[in-house]
Amino acid sequence: MSMFVFLIFVFLKECEINCWKKEYSARYSVMKDEFFKPEKEDIKQQSSTNKQGTSCEMVSNSTASEFLDYLNESEIIHYKKYMQFIEKGVSREQARMILPVNIYTEWYWKCDLHNIFNFLSLRMDSHAQKEIRVFADAMFELVKTVFPIACQAFLDYRMGCVSLTRLELEAIKNKINTLSINNKRENKEYQDKLKKMQIKFE
Repeated sequence: MSMFVFLIFVFLKECEINCWKKEYSARYSVMKDEFFKPEKEDIKQQSSTNKQGTSCEMVSNSTASEFLDYLNESEIIHYKKYMQFIEKGVSREQARMILPVNIYTEWYWKCDLHNIFNFLSLRMDSHAQKEIRVFADAMFELVKTVFPIACQAFLDYRMGCVSLTRLELEAIKNKINTLSINNKRENKEYQDKLKKMQIKFE
């Protein structure tokens, strides 16, 4: 798992409640020369409605190629410098500052089923960042082999349900396609819910 994805796990409350985790330490060990590289088609534009999200629109082909070329070049340069400074006697905990956040790390996570489902309900959602969503999907497949009945209930009653806000309920009662507030993100979420429920107002 890349470091930037791991950091998402670290700051989620679902990973803290009744949970235990242990990461591979760059203070005690030398980091491996392994980096996450996205696919070209996954290099997307910034979302216009979510300041911390990615849109569905790709950047230009030339920009995507330039980004991936630079990513590959920087990985080689930074890891080479990291190893050079370790060989010169710089401590591992300080030398690691050179490394980019797409370097891979390893960690162990122990958690109860309730909070695993809380985590998965957020990170398996289509709106979640793809880089963490693929891990959530893989985690679900692992959990399903041990708790098949609970996992089916999770799909039926958590992932397969639609939660509505008061404003969304009012809009549905009034049979309108937009909310009473001018908020792009909330209106987009409302439109997505209508589509999921196959509801369309004239």
